[in-house]
Amino acid sequence: MTNAGQDAYEALRSAILNGSIRPGERLGEVELSSQFGVSRTPIREALRRLTAEGLVVFQPNRGARVAEWSLSDLEDTYEIRARLESYGAALAAQRIDADCLPRLSLLCDEMDQRAQRMTPQDLDDIADLNAELHGLVIGAADSPRLTSLLSAVVEVPLVVRAFRLYTPEALARSMAHHRDLVAALRARDAEWASSTMRAHVLAARRVLLDAMSDNPDL
Repeated sequence: MTNAGQDAYEALRSAILNGSIRPGERLGEVELSSQFGVSRTPIREALRRLTAEGLVVFQPNRGARVAEWSLSDLEDTYEIRARLESYGAALAAQRIDADCLPRLSLLCDEMDQRAQRMTPQDLDDIADLNAELHGLVIGAADSPRLTSLLSAVVEVPLVVRAFRLYTPEALARSMAHHRDLVAALRARDAEWASSTMRAHVLAARRVLLDAMSDNPDL
């Protein structure tokens, strides 16, 4: 990706995640080129990358639009995630390599530090660190089929947007879930790990559902 494409990508991504560009809104290349002061080529590069991330969708005869999810979509996606990831956490408690635990603890430390500040960049960083933590836990479950199933239902843009909507209290609760999960894995307590993961995923769902109920255009 060119430097101009990277700049356009970062600006567009931020505008989508902070709500400046609304779900379902059309993303015209000409208009975006004028808005960001670049040619259409960097805009195309940015849109391709955002499409790969799931933040943008291309529709026949309609062009590029910001991805949108209904309340029903959110409920289903997070319920499926809760069931699959809680099962994965239980497996991980039984199968995890002890060498993986220090990295999980470090990820918790790094997220906690950023949660104290809660700038937009900190929240994006937390989303990335959170993805790594969840990936390590599911990887520790040592179940390729489970990994494949989860890759089909985990909507990364939803996770990123959820962190942008957290209150300080909700974020602190999410960070505490991470600590409890690592403790459960260290104790090799499958039931504890499973229940903690389920509570963690469903708490994230509640943040999104509450926000969308208050503002359907989110």
